[in-house]
Amino acid sequence: MGSHQKEQKAAVLPPASGTTASIRLHRSNILAFFRAFDSLLVICVLWGTLQPWDTPWSHTYTWLGVLAIIAFVFFAESNEVYHLWQGFSTPALAHRLTMAWAGTALVLGAFAVAMELLASINIRAVALWLTLTPITIISCHWLRRFVLARFRQQSSQRRIGIVGATSLSQRLTAAIGNLPWMGYQIAGYYDDRGVTDDGSRRLGDDQVRVEGNLEQLKQAARNGEIDMVFITLPMAAERRVRELVQDLADTTVSAYLIPDVFSFDLLHSRLTGIQGIPAVSIYDSPLADQAWTKRAFDLAAGLAILAIVAIPMIAIAIGVKMDSKGPVFFKQSRYGVRGEKIKVWKFRSMKVCEDGENVPQATRDDPRITPFGAMLRRTSLDELPQLFNVLGGSMSLIGPRPHAVAHNEFYRNHIQGYMLRHKVKPGITGLAQVNGFRGETETMDKMVGRIAYDLEYIRNWSLWLDIKILWWTAFRGFVGQQAY
Repeated sequence: MGSHQKEQKAAVLPPASGTTASIRLHRSNILAFFRAFDSLLVICVLWGTLQPWDTPWSHTYTWLGVLAIIAFVFFAESNEVYHLWQGFSTPALAHRLTMAWAGTALVLGAFAVAMELLASINIRAVALWLTLTPITIISCHWLRRFVLARFRQQSSQRRIGIVGATSLSQRLTAAIGNLPWMGYQIAGYYDDRGVTDDGSRRLGDDQVRVEGNLEQLKQAARNGEIDMVFITLPMAAERRVRELVQDLADTTVSAYLIPDVFSFDLLHSRLTGIQGIPAVSIYDSPLADQAWTKRAFDLAAGLAILAIVAIPMIAIAIGVKMDSKGPVFFKQSRYGVRGEKIKVWKFRSMKVCEDGENVPQATRDDPRITPFGAMLRRTSLDELPQLFNVLGGSMSLIGPRPHAVAHNEFYRNHIQGYMLRHKVKPGITGLAQVNGFRGETETMDKMVGRIAYDLEYIRNWSLWLDIKILWWTAFRGFVGQQAY
C-alpha cells in the first residue's frame, strides 16, 4: 500500500459470547449519597426545632420523622429530583424539592389528624420544622453547586467541541450556560456545510461563531485541545455522523450524539429504554406513569363537588322538565381517551336530542335551544351531569373538552395533531376553556386555538396545573361570550 493511501484498520469483532452492545442509563453513586443526606437533614432539622422549646424527643416524633422520610423519598422520586440531577438548573431543582416537600407536609398533616397526634406534639416546633426543612435542603444543594462551580472554574474545566452550527447547538449552548458546576467550557463550533437562509442546515456566523470545519475538529481532538465532542447534526446527516464517529475513535475525546428530535412537535416526550436500547417518545401521554394520581384527584374532588351541587342539580332537573317536553338528561357519543367512544351526560338544553353523523354546533339564537336551556348553556350548568362520567372513569375533571363524533371526524382531517388531544381523558373543563375558548368554534382559527391549548395542557400536565385550572374555572370558566 502506498504511503499516500490511508491504512485500512481492522474492524473490532463483537464478544464471542454473542452479546450485543447496549446503552446504560447514566447514574452516579453520589445520587444515593444525596438521597441519604437529604433524609438525614429531615431528622436533624426536626430535632433542632424541638430544642428552643426544650421539647423532649418521643416516639411520636420518631414516627413523624420516619413517615416524613418515606413520603419525601416517594414525592422526590415522582418529581425526578434525583434523576440526572446535574441537568436541572438550581431554580428548577428548588421548585421540584419544594413540591416534593409540600406533598410530604400534606401526608404528615393527614397522618397527625387521623392518629389524633395534635394534642401530643409541639405544634409550633412542627410548623417550624415543616418550614425550615425545604429551605435547609435547597440551601445545601445550592451550596454544593456553588462550591463545585468555583472548583471547576479554577482547576478542572472540560473543553467541548460542538459539531453543527444549528439551532440545536444554540439550545445546547444555553443549557450548558445554566450548569456552571459541570465545568464545561465551549472550545468552539465546527461545521463545513453551507449557510442556508432558514437555518435548516447551518446558521450564520452572526448567530453561532464557527471555529472551523470537521477536519480542524479532528485535528484539535488529536492534539488534546478538546476533551468532549457533542454532535448536533440533523438526522439526515447520518453518513457524515458515522464517518465522524469513526474518525474520532482515533482520538481520546468523549463523543456524544444528540439526536435532533426537537425538529418534531414533541408531546410530553420522555427518554426511556428497553434492555439497553434507547428510545425517545415523540407523542406520549403524561399519565403513562401518573394515571393513579389524576384518578385519585378526580374521585376526591369529584365527590366533593357533587356533594355541593347535588341540590342545585335537582332544581335544574325540575327546571328542564318544566321548560319543555323530553328527558332531563341527554347522552351524546364523544371520543374519550385513545379515541374510544363514550357517552357524555348533560342536562338537556335543546328541544331535540341529536347524536349522529351530522350534528350542527349550537349557534347564537339557535332555535333548537330552549329558554331554560339557554341559561344553562351560558353558565355551563348543563355540563354538571358529567360529574357522573368523572366518577365512572370515562372522563376527568380537567382535560380537553370532548367534541361530538361528527365534529371529531371533520377536524381531524383539517388540523394537524388534532387526535393527540385524546392522549388523556376528556374533561369537564380545561386549559382552553379558562382561556376563553368556550362554545361555538365557527371559524377554523378558533378551533386551532382551542387545540393549541389542549396540546399545551398535555405537554405540561401536572397535578398542580389541574388544581390551578379548577380554581380558574370557578372564576372565569363558567361564562363566556361564545357560550350559547
